[in-house]
Amino acid sequence: MVDLNALNPQQRLAVETIRGPVLILAGAGTGKTRVITFRIAHLIGQGVAPGNILGVTFTNKAAREMQERVAKLVPRTARSKAESLAAESASRFTLHASRFTHSASSPDRPTICTFHSFCVRVLRQHIDRLGYKRNFVIYDEPEQLGAIKKVLSQISEKGEKVDPAAALSVLSRLRNGALDATLAADSEDADKARLIRARYESALRACNAVDFDDLILLTLRLFSEHAEVLAECRTRYRYVMVDEYQDTNAAQFKLVHALTQGHRNLCVVGDDDQSIYGWRGAEIGNLLDLEKYFPEVRVIKLEQNYRSTNVILNAANALIKHNVRRRSKQLWSVNGQGTKISLHTFQNDDEEARGVVEQIEYARRIRRIPWSSQAVLFRTNLQSRPLETALRQANVRYHLIGGQSYFDRREVKDFLAYLKLLLNPHDDISLLRVANVPPRGLSGATMEQLLAASQEHRTSVFGAMTNPALQTGLAPRTRENVAKFVEWIERTRSPLAAPTALSLEKWADRFLSDLGYFEELRRSEKDPEAGENRVRNLQDLLASLDGVAATNVAPMQRLGSFLEEITLDTEREEKEPEGEAVTMITMHSCKGLEFPHVYIVGLEDGLLPHTRSKTDGSLDEERRLFYVAITRAMLSLTITHCLGRRKYGEEVPCHPSPFLRELPEDLVERAEERGQQSVTVESGRERFANLRASLD
Repeated sequence: MVDLNALNPQQRLAVETIRGPVLILAGAGTGKTRVITFRIAHLIGQGVAPGNILGVTFTNKAAREMQERVAKLVPRTARSKAESLAAESASRFTLHASRFTHSASSPDRPTICTFHSFCVRVLRQHIDRLGYKRNFVIYDEPEQLGAIKKVLSQISEKGEKVDPAAALSVLSRLRNGALDATLAADSEDADKARLIRARYESALRACNAVDFDDLILLTLRLFSEHAEVLAECRTRYRYVMVDEYQDTNAAQFKLVHALTQGHRNLCVVGDDDQSIYGWRGAEIGNLLDLEKYFPEVRVIKLEQNYRSTNVILNAANALIKHNVRRRSKQLWSVNGQGTKISLHTFQNDDEEARGVVEQIEYARRIRRIPWSSQAVLFRTNLQSRPLETALRQANVRYHLIGGQSYFDRREVKDFLAYLKLLLNPHDDISLLRVANVPPRGLSGATMEQLLAASQEHRTSVFGAMTNPALQTGLAPRTRENVAKFVEWIERTRSPLAAPTALSLEKWADRFLSDLGYFEELRRSEKDPEAGENRVRNLQDLLASLDGVAATNVAPMQRLGSFLEEITLDTEREEKEPEGEAVTMITMHSCKGLEFPHVYIVGLEDGLLPHTRSKTDGSLDEERRLFYVAITRAMLSLTITHCLGRRKYGEEVPCHPSPFLRELPEDLVERAEERGQQSVTVESGRERFANLRASLD
């Protein structure tokens, strides 16, 4: 049995309520992850087979954390009692081998994963019923953009310019059932969107590729067209838990609904007050209107906050009450009253940046608060420029979350494209990326001709390369180069198909060396050190290849699992900076995080709430975004706004955010003002400078 004495009464009630539909309203900082993991462990302790439990969340990081916590909570004896029950279920739902699925889906472990990872497992087993091959590839966002650009080039009128990223966003909303009403009302635009959708889906299917939307949509199609697949999943997953339920979209809701309609053992965990992703399709109504689909649902509120002081919580409570459509909850804490929220007014964004940095340094030098305990939150990435400048001038180390991802580096994308090409030669996006890298006589003009031929004859570029009849117009030497490339692909793929204990790291190192890619990286950089850095970046990735799966599996399958894990890991985090550093992060990226001391900058009308919220009806979501930012703070909270901010090279006047008026005055301490100027940092810059000088 799992010891539940460490839980508060409401947490314990949520853990012990295991039959029927349950909605756990988990306010910010109320121990949501703790409750989820204890609940899974309690289910196992009550004799539920681990293999019958499905926990779904939105990030691989959250899934890994839950797996680790459950493993620590569940005694081996409890797992042993359930193993015999799990074995029968597992035998009916065999999964492909990979490190991720092994850790998350073994018969004696619950399945804890993201929506997309769950759907991949189902599709790898059954997608052939929909006319795809099981070795499909998953396109990430850059590859999706490449595909949509090709489609737009085919259907756009001469001189017409369409933003591929915007088109992809509209397409995603259309496919997920969240098409804007304005677009739906305009039949011409709606018809064009549907044409783009048809061409885009056809292009992906020709490459045996799917995107992130497809993973869920194709799983839903499987469930609809093949009842036996749905019955198999329902039989296995008899207890379903969904984290961050307020962030689910229409398709994800349908998936959860389909899985749980039989047994109705659904537990959703979320907080409507932290629903901040409506712009990407999240439906807050999935949580607010749950009783429409599960009238018998039991609602359990978690309101005891373990993170913040009561000043911070009371300010957050007062703010969010201005949203009418919400489930009522009142956060409270035993952490004491705490200090008042500090509100500062600055003349412009440069003054704001210098003032915030001075406060950070004052806290470090005088109050002995390390940089790592301080975070600066902002609404848009554009706000980071003056802040970064001020931090650099003050020699303050900082970590900007959202910089270039390791996986967005050229050398890494090239290597992954080669792997995808070897797994699936009909993957046009990957083939076009590396066909002439390193140079092999396949110029851009040549590839454009082959691409045009493939589109005309509805085949892949590789299909055009293997069909001499589609290569008219190519010079004899170019045809020879095409034939050599096709032969090279087939020769390289062949030894990867049979099971072997071959080290993937050694294979990849030899593959890239023989290809001449390492030398190509060195030649491509004027600075020799920069070239060596690119080589080292790639070798770091190669070193992780052998941890993918058991070595008695074919290298092709192991490489597929490696690519799948990387593609699904959408929250790829940058490496933590060495030593102390201030965190710089957008409000949308900070959900789930906490910091002892928080600075929220730019509380101005037009920034927060954003200008567009006045026309698109998203004012409530903007308020929720501010609520999320406030509740990241543990001990102290500082809020700033400017009287003017530089835009397009000119300083324009700014007005305080109307949200500031919704904070109770007795909880806020305003900085002393001198006319239009603000006195920064306690009793001013001069005092701070003197203190710093005396310490030096």
